[in-house]
Amino acid sequence: MLRRVIADILLMRGSGLLQAGEARRALPQLALAARLAGSSAEHFGAAAVAAMQAGNRDAAVRYSERALQINPDLGSAHNVLFGLFMHGESYVDLLGRIHRHLKPRTYIEIGVDTGASLVFVQPGTLALGVDPDPKIKHPLPPGALIFAQTSDEFFRGDVRAALGGLPVDLALIDGMHHFEFALRDFMNLERLATRESTVLIHDCFPHDRRTAERERSTTFWSGDIWRLIVLLKKHRPDLQVHTIAAPGTGLGLVRNLDPSSRFIAENLDRLCAEFLALDYGYLDKDRAGKLNLFPNDWERVRALLDAPLSAAARKSP
Repeated sequence: MLRRVIADILLMRGSGLLQAGEARRALPQLALAARLAGSSAEHFGAAAVAAMQAGNRDAAVRYSERALQINPDLGSAHNVLFGLFMHGESYVDLLGRIHRHLKPRTYIEIGVDTGASLVFVQPGTLALGVDPDPKIKHPLPPGALIFAQTSDEFFRGDVRAALGGLPVDLALIDGMHHFEFALRDFMNLERLATRESTVLIHDCFPHDRRTAERERSTTFWSGDIWRLIVLLKKHRPDLQVHTIAAPGTGLGLVRNLDPSSRFIAENLDRLCAEFLALDYGYLDKDRAGKLNLFPNDWERVRALLDAPLSAAARKSP
């Protein structure tokens, strides 16, 4: 009982300091209040806000995650997690900018759902959409083809012929929210690409542990796609890998592809086992660095898309 009384006193003092703009002074008091309160989402949420305002992102994530374990609907903790990393226009609007800037000859989208993101396909782009259960509600661009099958089934077919003999210039992976599916999709897309192609990966910057679980238990859900970014950084240093900080859960951008690489295919089972064993806690420190977070500023993203590639892709290990 005494611990909770002290925790509440510290909460009031710390909150007052926060309101006065003294986040660094508020943080120690609110952190102690959270520890003393033990199971109070409110106390951990206040500590998260103080840590964010004090510039301690790792602590802000840690306190927010703890608050959401106690109360998954605590708005202040959700706001902290979104505000820490994501900013600017949504990933959908960013996708539209990328289409208009690159003007790809060919485009493959894995996971079309209602077709909302296919509307950004520009005239003259041959678009192939893949989804085992498409529910198209938006007008499709002229000439777009929908393949109502899994991506594994799709890639077993003659995709090059469906592309008119051309490589894939731009692709979006936004299908099953499971790492191993996204890994296979990336592997198959890279075979069809050139060094100048771009592969986008949605949902690769998780919001919190619950929404990053492999089994869906929340309305908002990104699954464990983040593991793909970590894998590519570790095992494919020849690639240029960035995660654009676009709400809600980031947009991965991969360039300098190597269609001759067989590293993933030849090590698929080992890679799946290695990264499925990687706990979400890996992201507790320096999440932004580990996932190569990149500012969601169009001028900087455009420069990234236009940056010269290496004269020849370095071979995978």
